[in-house]
Amino acid sequence: MKKSTLALAVAVGVLAQQAGAAGFVDDSKLTFSARNFYINNDNRDSAARTAANTQSKNEEWGQGFQLNFISGYTQGTVGFGVDAIGLLGIKLDSGGGTNGATSASYGGTIFPSKSNGEAVDNYSSLGLTAKAKISKTELKLGTLMPKLPVISYNDGRLLPQTFQGGQITSNDIDNLTLVGGQVEKTKGRNSSNEENFSLAGANTRGVNWRDSNKFIYAGGDYKLTKDLTAQYYYGNLEDFYKQHFLGLVHNWSIGPGVLKSDLRYFNSSDDGANGSDPKYYTTGNYNAASGKGKVDNNLYSGLFLYTVAGHTFGGGYQVSNGSSDFPWLNQGDGSSNYTITDMQIQKFGRAGERTWQARYSYDFAKAGLPGLTAGVVYLRGDNIDTVGANSQSTGKDQTEWERDITVAYVVPEGPLKNVGVAWKNASWRNNIASTRDQDENRLILSYTLPIF
Repeated sequence: MKKSTLALAVAVGVLAQQAGAAGFVDDSKLTFSARNFYINNDNRDSAARTAANTQSKNEEWGQGFQLNFISGYTQGTVGFGVDAIGLLGIKLDSGGGTNGATSASYGGTIFPSKSNGEAVDNYSSLGLTAKAKISKTELKLGTLMPKLPVISYNDGRLLPQTFQGGQITSNDIDNLTLVGGQVEKTKGRNSSNEENFSLAGANTRGVNWRDSNKFIYAGGDYKLTKDLTAQYYYGNLEDFYKQHFLGLVHNWSIGPGVLKSDLRYFNSSDDGANGSDPKYYTTGNYNAASGKGKVDNNLYSGLFLYTVAGHTFGGGYQVSNGSSDFPWLNQGDGSSNYTITDMQIQKFGRAGERTWQARYSYDFAKAGLPGLTAGVVYLRGDNIDTVGANSQSTGKDQTEWERDITVAYVVPEGPLKNVGVAWKNASWRNNIASTRDQDENRLILSYTLPIF
């Protein structure tokens, strides 16, 4: 029996005896969400082609439904509860063979795929989480959706990614939040199957696929002052990498606005088989024909945002040092990391890469149109290390840039309250060998209904 199933069975047994407990019932919440999602990836203007994917356009459209139940806690020294999340995705169109999948892959841009690469008609999953609480310390076992510097779930498609494992969170010490956990499986954003973890370079599906079923993490946030927060987190994907994170976030009132400074540092190194077995190597420049090797990366970044009267002006800079690309949990089916350069299309964390960015956004509530927002981000990365067929570095002249535009509106009140529409447009260009340029559009219609 899986740990999460056993934990849930125990919790349900306890709850059955205390079903009438006021806290469990009165503090429970049930929310229904619907998301209609269309995406179009256009690679037609690029001459480069890769063996893994020769499609010039990827296009899919689907309807997603999500039901979230969050219980309160039973009364007593130790309170018990249970959470649940139900997910359903329905195919509306898979682009007539342009869903981004091949016969060797298991999923397309949005949907899981059949053995012949065709998108399935629908997919679904149910996640259950048992929980217990003592004072301000909470333990959860089962389905998790962590959003931390060393592990972060992805919600960039029709349905969100989920993890399976256990996590403990404590707020018993004033101004300090401590978190620790271990996850063993994940369900990707285009899958209803549980999988082990991998990272870029080792996540090629088939005979070269290498994975791990153990990722541990721990850390905390300490509020030094009301405007200054310090962070430290550690993550370890067994047989792949160890990662330390340091962060500092500060808010400073300047004139009529507020300046937010966000400083981040990641130190990543090899673990276990990644240090010696080529099948566990990650991507980057290693002076080897394969272009892969052990994890070795230091990533520094700073993002500065000034917000005034609805306007937010921002700029940032990131440096990726070491012989490998920046590593994170990456099964190859879409994932997120905690970098300031995790954009709509690219991550900008290649070996040797230096990236600067500029951004601007506006909240139209200040102009009398609450619910309407718009923003643009531009990033340019250069100094990228690459490796050639002669097993020698091809230099640091590889570059890439991306421009993202987002316009979104959520109805703030009335009979259509919480109905939202968003358009996201991105363009990515590069001169990296055997890599295609890309244009992408996403159109999202959403609705959230609090049932109780």
